[in-house]
Amino acid sequence: MPAIHCQNAQDEEIADEDDGVRGSHSVSKADGKTSADYTPIATLADLQQLLDQVRLGRVAPEAAAEQVLQLANTQWAQSFHDLGFARVDHQRELRQGFPEVVFGLGKSPEQVAAIAAEIVARGHRLLVTRATEEAFSAVQRLVPDASFHTVARAITCSRPDVQPGRGTILVAAAGTSDLPVAEEACVTAEVMGNTVDRLFDVGVAGIHRLLGEHARLMAARAVIVVAGMEGALPSVVGGLVKVPVIAVPTSVGYGASFGGLAALLGMLNSCAAGVSVVNIDNGFGAAAIASRINHL
Repeated sequence: MPAIHCQNAQDEEIADEDDGVRGSHSVSKADGKTSADYTPIATLADLQQLLDQVRLGRVAPEAAAEQVLQLANTQWAQSFHDLGFARVDHQRELRQGFPEVVFGLGKSPEQVAAIAAEIVARGHRLLVTRATEEAFSAVQRLVPDASFHTVARAITCSRPDVQPGRGTILVAAAGTSDLPVAEEACVTAEVMGNTVDRLFDVGVAGIHRLLGEHARLMAARAVIVVAGMEGALPSVVGGLVKVPVIAVPTSVGYGASFGGLAALLGMLNSCAAGVSVVNIDNGFGAAAIASRINHL
């Protein structure tokens, strides 16, 4: 397979016997073409572009309606590509605003690379979580523009036309040991188009470190709080800000922390209003929620 580049993959014509490819909808009403002459809608950006062309009078409403109808008629048959070991969902971005994310744990480097190449080839952004350096090496051979985030254990490949979030997502980590999960949240939020403010090592054992950054907390549109041990930090932050707080318990701690269960239960029982909780070590899940909030 030839190398695929993140920056221009959406502009390349990538043939496939089962699927169409993403393309331009910039056509005039007088060109005599029907919707069958245009490439199908594959991403949310495609749909927005088509609607813009209708608004500008460059595409007839009837032709656009045919395009949307074609999408509805073919979405089940052509919305994924079967690699044998994985069915890559190419309409995830259209439905949810972000492409399919690859969970790297349990997959071989070759499987991760094949899935990643398929995603990027269709013009989508790439995010692989829980990735290894071996998996990154395999991905980079097919997607040279891909980047590896060592602390976050994530592989990314972005595009310049990402819709930005409306504000800032602040990610606060209680301790340095929580950084892998916190960085997973940061990298995820960034590839989803958000500006991220990192606030690390501000746990309750030295609460003055957090209170000294009150202005940064207040400036955020959503706050992700990552903590292990007893998991107290989200309750403190929840009592200081008026924006949503997403708490992430980590598996950091001694025996009675039970691999993050103590932190999870503490966060679920928070007395601060506006605190929600995701699964243990799930920085990705917290960032996905925060990104949706920041794009409202």
